[in-house]
Amino acid sequence: MNDQEYWNPVLETLPKEKLKILQFKKFKRILTWAYTRSKFHRALYDKAGLTPDDIRTFEDIKKIPKVEKSMMRGIQNKDPFPYGDALCVPLEEVSTFRQTSGTTGQPVYQPDTWQDWEWWSECWSFILWAQGYRPSDRVFLPFGYNIFVAFWAGHYAAEKLGCEVVPGGVLDTQSRILKIQELKATAMMATPTYVLNMADVAKNKMGIDPAALSINKITCAGEPGAGIPSTKKRIQEAWGAKVFDHSGATEIGAWSYECRKQPCGMHVNEAMFLVEIEDPVTGEIIEEPGRKGKMVITALDRIAQPCIRFDSKDIIEWDSESCSCGRTFRLIRGGVLGRADDITKVKGVLISPAAIEEVVRSITGLGDEFEVIVDKQGDADRIKLKVELLPEVVRGSVETILKDQLRLKTNLGYQIEFYDYGTLPRYEVKAKRFKDLRKKEIAKKECRL
Repeated sequence: MNDQEYWNPVLETLPKEKLKILQFKKFKRILTWAYTRSKFHRALYDKAGLTPDDIRTFEDIKKIPKVEKSMMRGIQNKDPFPYGDALCVPLEEVSTFRQTSGTTGQPVYQPDTWQDWEWWSECWSFILWAQGYRPSDRVFLPFGYNIFVAFWAGHYAAEKLGCEVVPGGVLDTQSRILKIQELKATAMMATPTYVLNMADVAKNKMGIDPAALSINKITCAGEPGAGIPSTKKRIQEAWGAKVFDHSGATEIGAWSYECRKQPCGMHVNEAMFLVEIEDPVTGEIIEEPGRKGKMVITALDRIAQPCIRFDSKDIIEWDSESCSCGRTFRLIRGGVLGRADDITKVKGVLISPAAIEEVVRSITGLGDEFEVIVDKQGDADRIKLKVELLPEVVRGSVETILKDQLRLKTNLGYQIEFYDYGTLPRYEVKAKRFKDLRKKEIAKKECRL
């Protein structure tokens, strides 16, 4: 495969100035569409004293009010049922229902027209082609096909590229591994958690070395794990395959991807999305590399329920370098670094669950699963880390290393609990490893008063 096969030459190599013109034209189009068709967006913009005609330059875009997930929850279950005032098309034009996973609260319903679903597939086609998927691939999809979007669009994009797709929806983990072995599948898509779980089941319950199977590339989504070096390394060593990161969301779309060059970050699909990075304190739009902020994103072509200046809570930063693959789409350094609502203060120190994962997954002798619990001991914060020891590993040989690395990488001391391998919860879709119980404890105290 030569380098010229890495991109869509019409869009992915557009000069920056032409790409910006395209983005502005598309932004004005979706803004006008929402203003004229969505009661929700019309009210939001009227309250701010803005109309689409007021957006005359690229810099004017930041004047448009942001939308948060809580707003979308607030308009649900109203006519046109169940979507409410953000729906921009007649109900009979909605062809696909999806909803968010609900890991951060009440799920948000997402309607899509057939045109929107074709757009989803096209977004994923950018991802898969950049990661080396070709018509010769046989792609196994080990996820439960349901109302969560997961890898639905990845399925259709793989078909669109000419790949052979094998859906493994209702199969259990062992049956999925046997089907991969039977059909000699070459690629698969799953969450990092489940990919590691599959490898564990194959090796320790079935006596099958996953690295000896035919999988040569894995696309991950749903969690930040594939962008965490130690987690990516574990997956690649377990499967003997290249592991690629991707980021998307039900209410946004598939907006970024790692290419085959793997430049320690992900490309933003700037032909189909407008990504802004906002300083979480000042609200300033960050243009320069090296400064972290919250992502504010617009899906430029989605019409049923538009996503315009959506506050995703994802923490990202622009990379100062361009990718050697030749794409002009900008890179976000290190991928998605975490979520603003995941980053919490413990003992006065800001901490991200991803930092703990990087430490745990980097230490030989520890299993893939772990759990973090933050609570109160009296008036003081306490952070507890539960980890699994691999069979025949002596606790003392890893405990000191684990404590030292946690102190070095997160500036915190932990109460560490060791468990037998295989005893902590396993997850198939999104893992729930970080539990902050402090708010619940405060609520209980208030109820007693």
